[in-house]
Amino acid sequence: MSASLNGRSVVVTGGSKGIGRGIAEVFAQVGARVALLARDAAQLEAAAAAIGRGAYGLCADVTSAQSLQAAFTEVARRGGGIDVLCANAGIFPPATLEDMTEAQWDLVNNTNLKGTFFVVQAALPYLKNSDQGRIVLTSSITGPVTGFAGWSHYGATKAGQLGFMRTACLELAKYGITMNAVLPGNILTEGLAEMGVDYQNSMAAAVPLKRLGNVADIGHAALYFASKEAGYVTGQTLIVDGGQILPESPEAMA
Repeated sequence: MSASLNGRSVVVTGGSKGIGRGIAEVFAQVGARVALLARDAAQLEAAAAAIGRGAYGLCADVTSAQSLQAAFTEVARRGGGIDVLCANAGIFPPATLEDMTEAQWDLVNNTNLKGTFFVVQAALPYLKNSDQGRIVLTSSITGPVTGFAGWSHYGATKAGQLGFMRTACLELAKYGITMNAVLPGNILTEGLAEMGVDYQNSMAAAVPLKRLGNVADIGHAALYFASKEAGYVTGQTLIVDGGQILPESPEAMA
């Protein structure tokens, strides 16, 4: 499977840290030419250097169509086109319904949902020219499957991504482009690490496999959707959560 990504041009938005960086690392390990897109130049430089294997960073803002168009033009120039888009950029600042402002709602929606639309639209001219055009969205179990207090705006965007995908993939099928989504559960990222070991352990206790996922777990799921072997799979979701959504209560855990 991984051989079909060797030499392919791959874009990962939100690629400077967390799940995005994990996805980028997995693709780079199988020989893909990986472009990391994010807003912070210093973080991009550090991530690209750590990943190595020719990975490079470009500053871009998923809330700006103009910024993305410029970045994708440069990626296509460097990579000889674009074969795979991993639309991963997202934010999740907590806010309760009672306290949430319109600005907070708009910020999350503009980044997570409208940003998905913008990046897919910017990548489309290049993906149409690929013989292995792939789009992989990073959604979440929160929203499409579960809920989490303080994340109603986030959950709405993650469910919205799947609604967008299920129609968009029908439009893209005529070009041979597939579009699928990975739904992560509790994944150990920099932000979660900052919450401390006790918090991590409490989250892991809710997972049947008794551990948090790592960013490579999501990267390998994205790799499958991007592969040649997944060419007949489109409009589908893959939950990667260690079984987190399965127990109906803590007592259901063996």
